[in-house]
Amino acid sequence: MEYLLDTNICIYLAKNNPPQIRKKLASLQGQQIIISIITMGELRFGAAKSQHREKATNLIDQLTRSMRIEDLTPEVAEHYGDIRAALEKNGKIIGHNDLWLAAHARSQNWILVTNNEREFLRVDGLKVENWI
Repeated sequence: MEYLLDTNICIYLAKNNPPQIRKKLASLQGQQIIISIITMGELRFGAAKSQHREKATNLIDQLTRSMRIEDLTPEVAEHYGDIRAALEKNGKIIGHNDLWLAAHARSQNWILVTNNEREFLRVDGLKVENWI
């Protein structure tokens, strides 16, 4: 199985170093943990606006060192369009970056790890876990 980490999980990991998530990560091989380029952008944005930019950047680098960073593909864009149309039709839209993360995970059959289950469970066919 492969797991795509949502931004909120990455931030929680970096700030709190929680034992339950560290234990889960230790039980998996590094290549099974994935960060989307969307999440990397969100993390870098957070670091750029931080009063402690260097510290935040170092935390991101440490966190992502053993994780696979994945770019978007045309297949992800297809899933994005389908997901957004379905959610808008049902009046249950989610944030734009969350749409991209959902599309990225669903297109690759990855499990999305998030602390925002309620939002992502609106997406049909998306596998979601919360490790917190």
